[in-house]
Amino acid sequence: MHAETRLHPARARFLLSGTALALALALALTLGQAPAAAQPRELPDFAEIVERVGPAVVNIRTAEKVKMAEGQAEMNEQMQEFFRRFGIPVPNQRRGAPRGGGTPDDDGPMRRGVGSGFVLSADGYVLTNAHVVQGADEVIVTLTDKRELKAKLIGADQRSDVAVVKVEATGLPVVKVGDSNKSRVGEWVMAIGSPFGLENTVTAGIISAKQRDTGDLLPLIQTDVAINPGNSGGPLVNMRGEVIGINSQIYSQNGGYMGISFAIPIADAIRVADELRAGGRVVRGYLGVLPDDITKEIAEAIGLGKPQGAVIRSVIAGSPAEKAGVEGGDVVTKVDGKTVDKAADLRRLVANVKPGAKTTLTVFRRGTTKDIVVTIGEDERSRKPGSGSESSNEPAPAASAPSAALGLKVSELTDAQRKEMKLKSGVKVDSATGAAARAGLREGDLILSVDNVEVSSVKAFQALIAKADKNKSMNLVVRREDATSFVLLKPVR
Repeated sequence: MHAETRLHPARARFLLSGTALALALALALTLGQAPAAAQPRELPDFAEIVERVGPAVVNIRTAEKVKMAEGQAEMNEQMQEFFRRFGIPVPNQRRGAPRGGGTPDDDGPMRRGVGSGFVLSADGYVLTNAHVVQGADEVIVTLTDKRELKAKLIGADQRSDVAVVKVEATGLPVVKVGDSNKSRVGEWVMAIGSPFGLENTVTAGIISAKQRDTGDLLPLIQTDVAINPGNSGGPLVNMRGEVIGINSQIYSQNGGYMGISFAIPIADAIRVADELRAGGRVVRGYLGVLPDDITKEIAEAIGLGKPQGAVIRSVIAGSPAEKAGVEGGDVVTKVDGKTVDKAADLRRLVANVKPGAKTTLTVFRRGTTKDIVVTIGEDERSRKPGSGSESSNEPAPAASAPSAALGLKVSELTDAQRKEMKLKSGVKVDSATGAAARAGLREGDLILSVDNVEVSSVKAFQALIAKADKNKSMNLVVRREDATSFVLLKPVR
């Protein structure tokens, strides 16, 4: 007979608690390993990337002759003669400098600047910012091997802030260009440049955001990489050692770094640089409209749905847009099949079209979508919006009876007025009070449509107002001078 083994209750409790403790420890270890597996790898080592990219980054110094007003140079000379006569050291006078205060090779004082750049090709083409070399009479490029070379300006484009300079050299180290379109928010990036003239300075951070509309035509990359004056024109580099941007701007209230900096995407910069190298200037497409963003309220009111697209506030007289039939109040949603989310997208997409090419605009007009084929022109900065007039030497026809509910009084447009303003329809606002005034309407405005229906006459306008849903705001397409916009008019119940 086997002896029965019994455990003392206290002993049993101890063993049970020990088992529970073991299970708890195992569970803790298991849970502890889960977040450890999700932890990112150790911080990146930038040293190897610096060794690869650094030799292709250059320092750029510029000098610009200061243009003095007539008589100022003579006064400056007299003041220096006064200092010399009484044995007082001449301010800013360097040994070997001429009496005028400049360097031996200069005709007068010079304004100097400093920036950065990077070598694109072994034969000496260097990419930098346009604002670094703007107005410079002399550009000096300093390589990492301390060679100083005079550079020739090949071309600078102020709208994109991209410039190309050329030095006479061969066998130069070059950067590897990456794909800025594939860069992701949150990834590590690095900048190399000459902040405050301190050459070959390296800083690092992450991409904070993309597609920032802080530039004229280019959506910029936002980072938290430390960028200061002198970094402009230097490369923004990813962890593969590829250049994905040109450091261009900082957000600052004191002139120094405050945690937000911006870079030009390299894909756009290279496209601009290629045009500068080919012809010394950038040729852009021209449509001839003044676009604006569309609000959620307007999008819902006109039946567009989501606030996507660029509403055309004005069509410039004689422009490609006018010739193709684009109208004020149209909402452009696509350009050659590419989605337009906001006005900036329309400007950029059109600018990238080669002048003379045919482009298809998808527009939303009075509740329907249609395609308009436009032959794009060439953008000329001297071109200005045409002016229109709402006045006429002919007497206006009798005005309609005022609408007490809306505070709106309108009248017909004469044939001469329609022809002058190139309008097919519309009525003129003679007075606006009450609800109409609160909506923003005023005397002289032209109402072109009501709830996506063209206004052909005062009678038609009154009919549209009468049948409008009193529980919803009416959307009016209104032209004021040369600008067309939407106005939401709330009916009075």
